[in-house]
Amino acid sequence: MGAADNAAPRRDETEGGRGARAPAPETEAKEREVRVVVVDEPPGPVARLQPQRPLAPLQVTTQAPPPPMSVASGGVEPPPQVATFRPLNQTPPQVAFASLNSHVYTNGITLCVFLVHLAAVGFAVGFFVFRAVKDIVQHPRSRNAQRERNLLRLWLPPVEGAVALSIVLAFAWQKAVRAWPRAMVRVILWSSFGITLAVGALLMCFSMLATVGLGVAMVMFSIGTGMYACWATRRVEFTARVFERAVQPVEKFRGLNGPAYLMVAAGFVWISVWCVAVIGAANYRFPGLTILGLVLSLAWTAEVMRNVANLTASRVIALYYLRGMQSSVQFSFQRALSFNLGSACLGSLFVPTIEALRILALGLNLLEGEDEFMFSCAHCCLHVMNAIFEFGNSWAFVHIAAYGRGFVQASQSTWGQFERLPGMPALVDSDITSSVCFLTGVTSGALCVALAGSWTFATHKHYTATVSLLAFFVGYLIVRAGAASQHKQKNAIFSPVI
Repeated sequence: MGAADNAAPRRDETEGGRGARAPAPETEAKEREVRVVVVDEPPGPVARLQPQRPLAPLQVTTQAPPPPMSVASGGVEPPPQVATFRPLNQTPPQVAFASLNSHVYTNGITLCVFLVHLAAVGFAVGFFVFRAVKDIVQHPRSRNAQRERNLLRLWLPPVEGAVALSIVLAFAWQKAVRAWPRAMVRVILWSSFGITLAVGALLMCFSMLATVGLGVAMVMFSIGTGMYACWATRRVEFTARVFERAVQPVEKFRGLNGPAYLMVAAGFVWISVWCVAVIGAANYRFPGLTILGLVLSLAWTAEVMRNVANLTASRVIALYYLRGMQSSVQFSFQRALSFNLGSACLGSLFVPTIEALRILALGLNLLEGEDEFMFSCAHCCLHVMNAIFEFGNSWAFVHIAAYGRGFVQASQSTWGQFERLPGMPALVDSDITSSVCFLTGVTSGALCVALAGSWTFATHKHYTATVSLLAFFVGYLIVRAGAASQHKQKNAIFSPVI
């Protein structure tokens, strides 16, 4: 049996009358048969198909047979359709993946501004510490020396105690979240309400105008926190599951929390020196503006330190989910301190304010009432904040850590990915992990106020309000830096979407 016998499919050519009869369905099916090459074998009862050499798998594509034509009408019968063969094992086009080891410094202008600011603040802190020590040592009986000595003896120890307490609380919160991730969401929501309410009442019991004002502000905040906890009840279960999923990779990366601990230790040292500098600045020219500048600098620096820990955890967890890689924590930390530091500085300036205003706009949007003007204003504010949120959000840090992009570009890319997926923005807004981490810092700051305020009230009542305010500030910053890894681990589990 040869190849010529199979040159064309067989037909039953039966002519009747002047035209040819249309082929039957069985004939049409036969016309779609695929030609094969049959190799002659020694005479035998059965011939088998045998490939001559290894071939790639073939894909067969056929075309429908042309409509039958009448020979009598002068039509020319078209040649039989030939099946088209295309190998299936051709290499598909390569997909270009974004580089995971970019060596470009992101947001270089912001990085330069931060480094210049850090150098200037370091010089100012050193100068004010030198002045304070010089006045105490060289002019011990001067008015400035006596005031600075009183501040060091009565004002500094309660603040340092608050800093030490905040470090203990930062470690305790991390341990508790890793051990009971689902339960800690409810614990944090309701403990923030109870603790801030109790501390506000304690400050009002001091019966001084400044402490009463701080106590009223804290009580009002606790009431708002309680209302938020009631409203967020339906989102607690989802956030608890996110927390539970976020802490799972920690067991695979033993040193993942190391950068956060290092930032907490560095924060303790810097805040201790900073407090002494504030004492020296209090006796210098323009003390109010000087201390305000030191406070703003401390807030920016602490936020940058927290985001360095964020970028480290984000890169390790993102590469784990994206590529299945166990990235080095030390290498990720070095990248965060070098190539991605500019993005951390820029994000630290704008993300807290943008996210706080967006949460406020979301809350106002829920207050649907009969006042059409207020309702329209709430919708307008929400649309404005959503537009701004596209250019700056905390989700960008995962993109920065994984792909080394600039902050604004990463924010746009990340939020654009979310908006292209149906229902993803609503799912992101359903997560209250950021609020839980924020309330963790507030609760810890309130506990620091209770310690430092009571200590100062018992030793020197005049400094109670100032020490309480400073204790809340440093306690919040330290605990937020310690809780950075949990927040970014949560963001990184969405990295396959991002």
